[in-house]
Amino acid sequence: MIEVKNLVKYYGDKKAVNNITFSVGEGEILGFLGPNGAGKSTTMNILTGYISMTGGEVRICGIDILDDPIGAKRSIGYLPEQPPLYPEMTVREYLSFVCELKGVSDIKTEIDDIAKKTGLKDVISRRVGNLSKGYKQRTGLAAALVGDPKVLILDEPTVGLDPNQIIEIRELIKELGKEHTVILSSHILQEISAVSDKILIINKGRSVAFDTPENILRSAGAESLEDAFIKLTVKEELR
Repeated sequence: MIEVKNLVKYYGDKKAVNNITFSVGEGEILGFLGPNGAGKSTTMNILTGYISMTGGEVRICGIDILDDPIGAKRSIGYLPEQPPLYPEMTVREYLSFVCELKGVSDIKTEIDDIAKKTGLKDVISRRVGNLSKGYKQRTGLAAALVGDPKVLILDEPTVGLDPNQIIEIRELIKELGKEHTVILSSHILQEISAVSDKILIINKGRSVAFDTPENILRSAGAESLEDAFIKLTVKEELR
């Protein structure tokens, strides 16, 4: 579903992404980890078509993102760290607006289905600005699901949530992973280890690990993902 080969991105003379290669299969959840400034956001922005790459290849559902950017984007639902919500709209109005942008024909059915899936039925008529942080995140996630994209890219979906809300969103992501290919970026290592089939760790623009959680722990000689993360990123810092 997602294939990235030798991805490179320069900002002037600075190489922000340095020959990263990975793939994510249908129905898999990829946890994406890295320290601040490691290149995570740049990589995710390239995958969503927001910025261009300097070199390499990205395919979304078999579509080259350079050859057919519109076709590739149709297969992607994106939840940025700060969802672009409109506080004056109700949840239904906002999702209807997103449906219109994405060319959904049966808007009422689409919204009803997504609201049920994301737990928004009880707040569907409330203004977005009056929602809790957790429900705002759910609304942003619902918008990403409009059009039933095969790929979901979620950037820090639980940032700013309380412990109960984090658990709720984590369980929702696990359910979505049964029907979608998911890339999940987070600073919460427990969250990544709880939901991910594979983990990609990058530092200083380079891939330092790409494997199942179990294999990463084994290769790093660590008992927890946090220990493995520290060992692998420190090793890269010393290169």
